[in-house]
Amino acid sequence: MSNEMKTRPLTPTEQKYTYAQSMQLEGQTGTIGHLRGDFATTGYGFYTTWFDTRPQWKSDEFKADLDTVINALREDKGLLHNRYDMSAFARHFPESAIKGNYCTEYGFRVDTEKHAFLLRCNPTKGDYNFYCYCYVKEWLNKHIQKAEQGIRFIDPQYKELFRIPDGGKVIVTTSWEEKREYPCRFIDEYHTEVGSNLYHICEFAERMQKNGVTYEPKSAEQTPQKTPKHKDLER
Repeated sequence: MSNEMKTRPLTPTEQKYTYAQSMQLEGQTGTIGHLRGDFATTGYGFYTTWFDTRPQWKSDEFKADLDTVINALREDKGLLHNRYDMSAFARHFPESAIKGNYCTEYGFRVDTEKHAFLLRCNPTKGDYNFYCYCYVKEWLNKHIQKAEQGIRFIDPQYKELFRIPDGGKVIVTTSWEEKREYPCRFIDEYHTEVGSNLYHICEFAERMQKNGVTYEPKSAEQTPQKTPKHKDLER
């Protein structure tokens, strides 16, 4: 592969961009679409399906870039040559490991001049073996850079209470002491996704106050249990 087009392990921050995003995040990050593929039962086949996200960004230049990247990764001993070479390739880069839902996956990034290709690989027989998410490079990089400031949580008077990293979680406690945790994503300085809902940070604060709900950051070691409901607290 040429010097301009290196394959490198994803940073921990980049790993979250190898999964399906909300429409809001797809727009912010310049998501063009993604390619899903597998190596068949033998481990030597190559079957792919393309999924459009923003077809208007699927230019001829992008199509040429995608072909170039995939063909380069398909070379002998390459990441996408076959399932066995994928496994061997990933072993050379232990820092590429991503803790998946039920197995370890591996993340890599390849850049061209205008596009970024983020791959999540799983060399397990019987599974889809890779997902390649394709982005407008400038937009993705800009979003990652902005998201480094973290997600602000404020009170209705705009006083900052705390920040969490993009992809971090908040614990929300209802007025009847039920605890729920929600993953959060950075949209911009004033908007965040909490679970599957998009909020202006002030709107979130006002809504929580109105409902008698408190919220706090979840630290890495916390594992909150759902609090059992007591009869006298039930509505």
